[in-house]
Amino acid sequence: MTTRTMTAPQNTMLGIWLMIATTIVFAAQDGISRHLGDAYGVTMIVMIRFWFFGLFAVALAARSPGGIRAAARSAYPLTQIFRGVLLVVEICIMVVGFVHLGLIEAHAVFTSYPLLVAALSGPILGEKVGWRRWTAILVGFVGILIILKPSAGVFSPWALVPLLAATMFAIYGLLTRYVARKDSASVSFFWTGVAGALAMTPVGLWNWAPMSAADWGWMGLLCCTAVTGHWLLIKAYAVAEASAIQPFAYLQLVFASMVGLFVFGEVLRLNVAIGAGIVVAAGVFTLWRQRVREKAALREGSIAEG
Repeated sequence: MTTRTMTAPQNTMLGIWLMIATTIVFAAQDGISRHLGDAYGVTMIVMIRFWFFGLFAVALAARSPGGIRAAARSAYPLTQIFRGVLLVVEICIMVVGFVHLGLIEAHAVFTSYPLLVAALSGPILGEKVGWRRWTAILVGFVGILIILKPSAGVFSPWALVPLLAATMFAIYGLLTRYVARKDSASVSFFWTGVAGALAMTPVGLWNWAPMSAADWGWMGLLCCTAVTGHWLLIKAYAVAEASAIQPFAYLQLVFASMVGLFVFGEVLRLNVAIGAGIVVAAGVFTLWRQRVREKAALREGSIAEG
């Protein structure tokens, strides 16, 4: 989500620390998802996770002004449903990427999503993308090519899975900005959790498999990390501007890579490190340019009002 859920005093430093905490929790969540994805169907894992996410969204809505009825009142109900379904499918695809590609390389490719947001903001939202951001986008995709090494004889098609997930997540983010024109963040959060849970239930139940007691413990921890991560994210956006704290979301690549290295014994290849560095640098630049444009627009609005 990229809009604040409530009016709160702005505290950028607190927002940064909350975003860093969010990336740590989400990195742990990705590690647990990979562990469970090795043994059970991805759709079942994501279904159970979204059951808890949906209940969390309903609980938040029930405590908010107007209750569940207000949270469910959307100006874009079909778009909101599509957003929820798109997110849950993207998560399934990303978990598949964790299992077949590993946390390090999957996240290295997935970090391209801010570049995809910038590239797709024109056709989806009608926003103007200047030459500076287009240059950063092209540089970022050079980084992706360095990661994927498509000319290498050992290239794996699985490397394209996190790129597909990044594209879907970028579209999800742009649709979130689109519905934010009339729907509050609490409305979007409610629809995301409920629509995702409802969409995954029939697919997940179809692929249900018995789970060991130990893995039920991991499953419970996965659900807790999902709820905690989203709660921290809500708080972060409540106390700081999104453009100020969003660059720190890239730390999830660092923390997820540490999980991959020290828990799953993955190897950090040189081309992945170089390519990821290029992608992150290009992404941070696009976020910085977005913040500059937002400040310029606010300044022009203040002058016009004056």
